Amino acid sequence: MGLEEIFSTYGWWIAGMLLLIGEVLIPGIFLLWLGLAALAMGVITWLFPLLPWYWALALYAVIAAALVFGLRPMITRDLEQETENPNLNRRLHSMIGRTGRITDAVVDGHGRARIGDTEWRVQGEDMAVGTHVRVVGVDDKALTLKVVALANEDGDG
Repeated sequence: MGLEEIFSTYGWWIAGMLLLIGEVLIPGIFLLWLGLAALAMGVITWLFPLLPWYWALALYAVIAAALVFGLRPMITRDLEQETENPNLNRRLHSMIGRTGRITDAVVDGHGRARIGDTEWRVQGEDMAVGTHVRVVGVDDKALTLKVVALANEDGDG
């Protein structure tokens, strides 16, 4: 198989589809742009079948660079916009401020607490079972809530 066959219309379309499948399997919004550039090259080589392979490859590089450095920043900026509820898909962070009750005593800084309808691993000063607590932070790496004892015993939240 020569370079002419690889850089033919069908070669570009196959490469584009493989890159898009790769984006689905390994998401990261990067292979998408290379796949779209390859599909565009498939259309261009279909419209201009006598385009030499080296010009097609150079044009692919230009289109891919334009998509990666031009369109990608605009799309990812829209995806990273602040929302009304920034903790929507960050369940640990959405627990900050909620109150609950210690279910397994906090010993040496670690225990368990019922907050809402779920029992969570918690960190904090040593506390006895039944102590009312408020979530004041999270430890993302340990998937643990940081809690402090409430001064007044004001029920579960």
